[in-house]
Amino acid sequence: MNQSTNKQINSFRKVSFLTVIAVYFLILVGGIVRTTGSGMGCPDWPKCFGSVVPPTNVDQLPDNYQEIYLQKRIAKNERFVATLEKLGFVEAAQAIANDKSILIEQEFNPLKTWIEYINRLVGVLIGFFIIFTVWKSFPIWKLDKWIPIIAIASLILVLFQGWIGSLVVSTNLLPWMITFHMMLAILLVLMLIYLYHRSGKLKEGKGVLMDVPAKIEWVLITALILMTIQVVLGTQVREEVDQISFALGNMLRGTWIEQLGLPFIIHRSFSLILLGVHVMYFFWAYKYVLRGSNISLWSQLLMILVIIEIATGMGMAYFAIPAFLQPIHLVIGTIIVGIQYFLILQLREHKQYRLNSN
Repeated sequence: MNQSTNKQINSFRKVSFLTVIAVYFLILVGGIVRTTGSGMGCPDWPKCFGSVVPPTNVDQLPDNYQEIYLQKRIAKNERFVATLEKLGFVEAAQAIANDKSILIEQEFNPLKTWIEYINRLVGVLIGFFIIFTVWKSFPIWKLDKWIPIIAIASLILVLFQGWIGSLVVSTNLLPWMITFHMMLAILLVLMLIYLYHRSGKLKEGKGVLMDVPAKIEWVLITALILMTIQVVLGTQVREEVDQISFALGNMLRGTWIEQLGLPFIIHRSFSLILLGVHVMYFFWAYKYVLRGSNISLWSQLLMILVIIEIATGMGMAYFAIPAFLQPIHLVIGTIIVGIQYFLILQLREHKQYRLNSN
């Protein structure tokens, strides 16, 4: 492999890695949007109150602005309902059509509007990062055609994610739509991590050969599945918190936890199972994986983040759900999923390399 090719691979890996970080930053910003209740800060999409740059004062809007944007959202939702029915999702379509909470139009709040607007600007920036990733993948076509193909697929996913984001707004932050939006973001992260890993396989040199038992990979796969379930459970708890907050007018924060139902109890108890599985993985990784290796270092980071994640969860449970902890708890959970997936890819690559070496 010549120097020019190595340079192209390194350049692509840097861009794909930066894109992963950028997507995680977007998830963090999205968590801030939800924590501050700014999701409907802009009642339309992709513009905000019909402008590229949103207003700073209600005097800049028509007197009947709430009715105007409500009618626009109703029209968009009717088209969405019709599409769902054509695709066979009749039950989901009827649930949206009959949900009266969608018809609630919020009053203009400049702070919430600009928080949501910044969230959208970061989303646009992510789009440029993905386009740059696709562009950087083209020179690698001759070495591995799947890299540019998957890069293009990630761009398509971003466009689809943008459309889903517009529906999240038009449906007035319908809970299951927010969850679906979140899961798509995680899928995007995993695709980008896979690109970063796969491009690394093209580089010369495979590092030190280690005899790692297959059980380490399987316990990590189990941890990934459990963590994904935990993230979904967390979104359900968040939906409950939103409902309680709305019912109490965002007051009496100290009583929110005691009003949470079964999803919270399961989510809280599930963290102990996750801790146990990760301790088991870390013990085996420490025993069998060469200290100072790439796998060992990422495993240490994974364990630290799991402990921090549990600590932030406890902080929310015992200190009346501090607003600043919510987005931190969210983004650390998604980072854990990403590191788990990356480690699984690393372990599988090492196993294949060992088989080829033998």
